[in-house]
Amino acid sequence: MKINGNITFIYKDEKNAKLSFDSLEVDNENFLRSKLNGNSIDYNMESEKLGSFLATVDDLVASEIVVEKIITKTKQ
Repeated sequence: MKINGNITFIYKDEKNAKLSFDSLEVDNENFLRSKLNGNSIDYNMESEKLGSFLATVDDLVASEIVVEKIITKTKQ
C-alpha cells in the first residue's frame, strides 16, 4: 500500500518562503518533493509504510518551526 500526502506552508511574503525553502531543501532531498510557489511551499510525500510517512511529516513540520523561529529572531 502506498501512502501519499501533501502539506502547504504559506508565508507572509515570497522572501520568507524562499528562505524557508532554501533552508529545508537540503534536508528534504530524496525524502519528499517540494515546490516553491510565490509565498508558499508545496510538499508531496509518499511512503510504503505509515511509520516512515509519519516520521517524514513530523520531521518536516519540526524543521519548518525552527526555520520560522530563526526568521522571526533575525528580524528583531
